[in-house]
Amino acid sequence: MSEENITDDAQELAAGAGMPPLVINGQYTKDLSFESPNSPVIFTRMAAPPEVKLDLHVEAERIGENAYEVVLLIQAEARTPEMTAFMVELKYAAVCSVNLPEEHVKPATLIEVPRMIFPFARNIIADVTRDGGFPPLLVQPPDFAGLFRKMQLADQPSKGSA
Repeated sequence: MSEENITDDAQELAAGAGMPPLVINGQYTKDLSFESPNSPVIFTRMAAPPEVKLDLHVEAERIGENAYEVVLLIQAEARTPEMTAFMVELKYAAVCSVNLPEEHVKPATLIEVPRMIFPFARNIIADVTRDGGFPPLLVQPPDFAGLFRKMQLADQPSKGSA
């Protein structure tokens, strides 16, 4: 069964109980850093667009009975062959209420919540890179279900004797 079907089934269960299955109570910038360590030289010597390395991580932590903080971490580094153009790191978070059976909490907090808050984080990254003097960095929407599957595989104990 796919993660999408799991969350759809869980939403139906919560709806039957008369409460919304997932509510974003608030979202906020938890941490934001932008550096252009080679300014102003980078603006006079950059012949071609820099190559951008991007990392994305999602974490969820229970902060109350049905409350969770979900943090989306986006890190990007733009480099030319000679030097770093810029580095940006954003921790964008949401506090949400999850009214789902326990087995559906992880998919909801690690797939659905990041999917809902990602456009806001993407906008912040684009704005800060543009305000830093570079073309806006438009981060493509990631496959949060695929990231969740990779995380699940990494968490599984290896088979064999211990």
